[in-house]
Amino acid sequence: MAVGIFDSGLGGLTVWDAVQTQLPEVDFVYLADSAHAPYGVRNADDIYNLTIAATQRLFDAGCDLVILACNTASAAALRRMQENWVPSDKRVLGVFVPLIEAMTERHWGDNSPPREVDLKHVALFATPATVASRAFQRELAFRAIGVDVEAQACGGVVDAIEDGDYILAEALVRSHVDALKRKMPHPEAAILGCTHYPLMQETFQDALGADVKVFSQANLVARSLSDYLQRHPKMLGNGQAAFLTTGDPKKVSSRATQFLRRPLTFQAA
Repeated sequence: MAVGIFDSGLGGLTVWDAVQTQLPEVDFVYLADSAHAPYGVRNADDIYNLTIAATQRLFDAGCDLVILACNTASAAALRRMQENWVPSDKRVLGVFVPLIEAMTERHWGDNSPPREVDLKHVALFATPATVASRAFQRELAFRAIGVDVEAQACGGVVDAIEDGDYILAEALVRSHVDALKRKMPHPEAAILGCTHYPLMQETFQDALGADVKVFSQANLVARSLSDYLQRHPKMLGNGQAAFLTTGDPKKVSSRATQFLRRPLTFQAA
């Protein structure tokens, strides 16, 4: 059985790359909804409907477990999907939980009351839709108290990365960090709340300063999935991977190869 990984575009490849490296025996099917990307500027109903369609496509491809490697989809659609749509024999997981586990140093199964944590001032960089959803703040509040989260909507960064324009992406990142610092001059930690952003992690770190701890999701999700698969060994396979897109396979393959700096071939979904 394969594990599905879904993103609106190519950002989720940072998650696939990390989990494939850590779990080489797992079969993966990656789906990029390139025809409708980016999700970060869409409304919640649009994101919900598109995420359901993509998840169903991965179920149809033989995936019983799907990871929404897209913070916008995780923020705007996941809870509603789990409550109203996901079949009882399937699992759909988001990318917030491993991040919050790392920040609060407690596991998701720990249902004790929220408590104080070491971090008090946290910067969140995410797409406009993720910021508007306040999903991260809501999930964090279940685990921690006394944490001031200042969110910065990073318009344009995903588009620039998808287009391969890293000069523009770097300029935009520095501009968004400057805007955040005007609201929160001294963050202790920063969350890169979009799976595209690990590609710009060095720029975020440089703009924020060496004393700010930067949390990036790919390796955290890989670690969490590894723990999950140890409890569900029937999901292990032969290490095969398939890549699907709703966009132009040739164009998406070219950009994905540039994105990860190794050959990747996408097929029509």
